[in-house]
Amino acid sequence: MPFPVKLYVYDLSNGLARTMSMQLTGRQIDGVWHTSVVAYGKEIFYGQGIDIVAPGKSHHGRPLQIIDMGETEIDEGTFDEYILEMREHYTADKYHLLDFNCNSFTNDCIGFLTGGSIPPFIKDLPSDFLSTPFGAALRPTIDSMFRRPSGYTPAGTPPLAQPAAPNLALASSLLQAVATRASGPAPTTPASTVAAPIHVSTNPASFHSVLGAHRAAVAMFTSATCAPCRMIEPVFEELARAKTKGEGRIAFVKVDMDVGMSGMVGREYEVTATPTFVFFQDQKKVHELKGVNAPELKTQVDLLLYQAFPPHPHASLDLPAVSSISLDPILFSQVPALDTVRDKLASFLDSASSDVLLDKPQVQQNLTRVIFPWLQQRFVTKISSRPSAAVVSAFAQTTSTLIKALPVASLFPLLDTWRLALLDPSIAQTSLPALSGLLSQIHTSTAQAPRATLLTLLRLLSNALGSPVLARSLLASDTQAKSALTGVLVQTLLHSDRLVRTSAASVAFNVGAWVQRGRVARVRGEHVANGMGESEEDGEWEVEIISAVVEALGTEQESEDVVHRLTATLALLVRLSPIYADQLQPLFEVLQVGSMLTGKMAGEGGLQVQKKEVRTLMKEVASKLCSEQL
Repeated sequence: MPFPVKLYVYDLSNGLARTMSMQLTGRQIDGVWHTSVVAYGKEIFYGQGIDIVAPGKSHHGRPLQIIDMGETEIDEGTFDEYILEMREHYTADKYHLLDFNCNSFTNDCIGFLTGGSIPPFIKDLPSDFLSTPFGAALRPTIDSMFRRPSGYTPAGTPPLAQPAAPNLALASSLLQAVATRASGPAPTTPASTVAAPIHVSTNPASFHSVLGAHRAAVAMFTSATCAPCRMIEPVFEELARAKTKGEGRIAFVKVDMDVGMSGMVGREYEVTATPTFVFFQDQKKVHELKGVNAPELKTQVDLLLYQAFPPHPHASLDLPAVSSISLDPILFSQVPALDTVRDKLASFLDSASSDVLLDKPQVQQNLTRVIFPWLQQRFVTKISSRPSAAVVSAFAQTTSTLIKALPVASLFPLLDTWRLALLDPSIAQTSLPALSGLLSQIHTSTAQAPRATLLTLLRLLSNALGSPVLARSLLASDTQAKSALTGVLVQTLLHSDRLVRTSAASVAFNVGAWVQRGRVARVRGEHVANGMGESEEDGEWEVEIISAVVEALGTEQESEDVVHRLTATLALLVRLSPIYADQLQPLFEVLQVGSMLTGKMAGEGGLQVQKKEVRTLMKEVASKLCSEQL
């Protein structure tokens, strides 16, 4: 007789994730999901160990969503035996909000009962959260809640030196509340969580789910009665600590052959003894190691990583000039005459039609009583204070209103004000909707836009790309904004005005620096907190940007600064590029990039580069990164 299986879904944040996630992380997160399995007339979930209650009667209250997971042919007695075995693995001391939680348990149970898995929007939430700069900054706080062993540093987590958002204390308190709801009342005695980021799998469905989420995986098939397993297990855990760096690189999985349906996993891969280590690349078995051999285990793990993630050809090149390029963004922080800017903006407001600018008095009040007084205090009198909620709200509302109401030619005082305000993280985090709208509006008329508007827009974009949250949105998350920014940049790199080209080259450099930060972090096996992640790479877009930079370099005849910034941009975009061999090398051969840079150093085209550091960089890029003879 088949039995129905349901998944109860709860939001541990009680709606706060939906309303605050964009402000805190720059990414919309609709809930902090807790799940439980409902079958045989009971609800089973993991928190302070495995709990069983009547459906809907847990301390989480009523479920936000009930998902039909199908039916099971497994009888209740067999499932009860399975849960009894699982209690030895899903204990209170092992609970962790991100690594080993209620959803890990329900995914195992669903796999046992139906052969399926829980929905991706639930099981992928931790990686989605940690991929944001704010999530990476909060990782140490989360780990401290769950008492990682002394000296343990989560793999791929940067130190909490510069929080990615100003609301870290608020977010920490919210996380504490979420953690309390997730795991239930705290135990009376302190607990130390598992010592390494190891996946526990008890059935084929959960095992294949882990393999599908990682390019490489190492599975340790073990048994509670196996003495050699206990000898080698600390080595396996130490390797998991040392090697699980970078999102989705490698997983370490423990399969206890005596628990649940783990025996089926062992039989699938012909495991006949414990301990046995099976190595996987792209979900395929590539090697097997039996017995206790710690040096060989380490060697095989390193070999697997090398094969799954081969080093980039640029990693072996000696590039001192390129390596010395600072990846700090170019920022335009000069303070304009605020009174003059305010008066100019006021004159444009006065001439704006009331039919277009419906709430002119409110906009004027925001400018004169809230925005400009704060700018004066923050940037002129140098009182370094975080803007109040009223200032942040007024800025967001006013910018969104004015970019729709004012013609492009009248936007430059607003953009110059906004450019300065973006240096404050609180303003930057709420600016994406208005900035996206601004780019869409100007992108359609870049060629006709006045010099003053283009100049202030490009300087604003440079500062925007200095914000990790805005940079990821403009270059990865918001495809419409990315397309518009790219269109504006490609056109302004070839503008007739030298200052406009200099500002455009600054935007291009910040784009290249953001791309390069992510690639360097990945090569080092570090978490990508402020740079391009592997899933965000876009070869077509990269070719478009590089082609525009090369064309601008070839035609520049006035400014050595422009040549310097564009050469540095080219180096950052090309170095460690995943499309280098397949697409960029043929492109450089067609465009004769190496010869163009060499000719530029010799004075061809009307401009001869004089500065030694610029010439050194150009020579290195021409001969080692962009030579058509490579």
